[in-house]
Amino acid sequence: PYYIDSNQTLFAEVTLHSTAPNLQVFIDTCTASPQPDFGSLTYDLIRSGCNKDDTVVTYPAFENHGRFKFRAFRFLRSFPSVYLQCDVVICDSNTTNSRCARGCISRQRRATS
Repeated sequence: PYYIDSNQTLFAEVTLHSTAPNLQVFIDTCTASPQPDFGSLTYDLIRSGCNKDDTVVTYPAFENHGRFKFRAFRFLRSFPSVYLQCDVVICDSNTTNSRCARGCISRQRRATS
């Protein structure tokens, strides 16, 4: 566990330990939950590479690191802990149409006609 106060800035980093050249780390989705099993109550910080919380700041990919920060929060008043779970994509940095290169993918709304 990592203990912090509410509203304090929390920095998170994912590091790929590999000797393979040209690999890039991309944080696709990060979800928070007051339950370690990520049951019914969850909150998206990052979804499909897009920041979903106003306090999230993602940093550009740097070598084999994916980094972001956000302001710590509590779920309602009855849950003192927050768990994080992130999905990470590893791409070849030389591929221009990879998932890493595409970045944020927001869903298009369908026409109602």
